[in-house]
Amino acid sequence: MHRRLFDTNLLIWYVLNDDRLSSDIQADIERLDSGKHISIVSAWEVAIKISIGKLNLRGGVDAFWDTFVLNGFKSLPVSIDALKIVETLPFHHKDPFDRLLIATAIANDLELVTTDTEIARYF
Repeated sequence: MHRRLFDTNLLIWYVLNDDRLSSDIQADIERLDSGKHISIVSAWEVAIKISIGKLNLRGGVDAFWDTFVLNGFKSLPVSIDALKIVETLPFHHKDPFDRLLIATAIANDLELVTTDTEIARYF
């Protein structure tokens, strides 16, 4: 079984039923296994996007989070180990949320599922 952390944009596309989400990734999100993870970083990013008007989600960040945690995703906090990794990451990617997701994946030995080619440079 793969242990995976999902990039925030994929999770947003999932809850919005966005056509940009591939059927393979949708199936991976919906697969019943214990290897799926979501980071509190994604909830934080969603909350900020909602607060500045870049995202409209029915039920807000609470509903976003519940969609995944209630469907078998394990939640991950921001850890000091991940923050120490952020300190050493090269600046291929400037987005602070993505950098913290990358570090969280590394710290927890997880595959980071993403469509972002810049993120792929870290693995």
